[in-house]
Amino acid sequence: MAVKTRRTRKRGPRERRRPAWLRDRRAAMTVVFAVVAVTLYSVLVPLQASAYGSPVAVTMLLGAAAVSAPLVSARHPALAIILFTGAALLLPLTVPRADAVAAPWPWSVPMLLAFAAAVSALTLQHGWRQGLLQFALGSAAGLSAAIMLPVFPSANSLIVTTSVVGGLYLVAVLLAGRLRLGDELTRERAHTAQEQARRELVEERTRIARELHDVVAHSMSLIQVQAATARYRVPDLQPEAAVEFDDIAASARGALTEMRRILGVLRTEDHAAELAPQRGIDDIPALVETARRAGASVALAHAVDGDVAPATQIAAYRIVQEAISNAVRHAPGSPVTVSVTADDAAVTLGIRNPVSPDGDRPAGVRGHGLRGMSERASVLGGTVQAGPEDGGWMVSAVLPRHPSSPPEGNP
Repeated sequence: MAVKTRRTRKRGPRERRRPAWLRDRRAAMTVVFAVVAVTLYSVLVPLQASAYGSPVAVTMLLGAAAVSAPLVSARHPALAIILFTGAALLLPLTVPRADAVAAPWPWSVPMLLAFAAAVSALTLQHGWRQGLLQFALGSAAGLSAAIMLPVFPSANSLIVTTSVVGGLYLVAVLLAGRLRLGDELTRERAHTAQEQARRELVEERTRIARELHDVVAHSMSLIQVQAATARYRVPDLQPEAAVEFDDIAASARGALTEMRRILGVLRTEDHAAELAPQRGIDDIPALVETARRAGASVALAHAVDGDVAPATQIAAYRIVQEAISNAVRHAPGSPVTVSVTADDAAVTLGIRNPVSPDGDRPAGVRGHGLRGMSERASVLGGTVQAGPEDGGWMVSAVLPRHPSSPPEGNP
């Protein structure tokens, strides 16, 4: 017996209208850096070829490496650093010495923006260390190119480049810290909500256990005491009636034992308490015998050998128990046939009774018995079928002999 509490956060109208990629930060960053890469590449290549005189094929290759570094950094930060640093060092070396004297050196403006995008992407996605490493290596690459080709004026451009990218790096560090703090707060809220749900679950289970103990268990105890002492309190009690009272007392004691086990499960937070041995397939003959002593006509065909998973045994016993109880309650006096068989893969149950003309509606039509049987079977990956058949009522169940995965909680 378990109570599940599920909490869902309602999304506001603005959040529902936002596309999925905007709600996923990594996807949003990928889209933004992809747009930046395409824009920079479309400007960098023609500008580098026309204003700086670099070979078009080499410019296309090195430009692609430079602008794709922010995209590659999402999964391979080291490769992204290598790609941009290599492009930043080699691209200025392709410029002829006689050209681009008046152009920004050692990089063009699109290359400077690509440098800023690479540093920002690494900082936002992998922390300040990766961003600082890219900033240092990129600046060193530009300085090395300026030293190898000193004919071009480069000091002012290098100062501007370093200042702009350094400022963007600091902004990226602050933004990354803010995002990281937001993630921590989100995780803390989720953890708090989970603890609240767990606390509510425990409180609800405790309340149910208290009600069962104070009401149901108390009433069952009175029934057991009255039935057990009937032979001493009632004068001239017939022997047959005394035996019936003894059977009632025994059934009440068994119900109290089951009740104590259920209360132990409900009062255990990990749902794993087992205070008494669970009933299994081997206990079905005793269940049928108890029904016979109560006056029911029950025939049993039991043929199960070998190992059967404990969860399957519990479910099989409870399904047979519920089906017999429904048959006795809704069709009193009619014979009940119980069949329990098994093969290498599954355990098959069949409980059939002809519907009595004077009886109540067929088993499973009302109440929660059929739903409980179906839930027990579905947890294990089995099925339950119940309905009229050949003028009677048939409950059939197929349970896997060894479920592929353990069921959650207690069946």
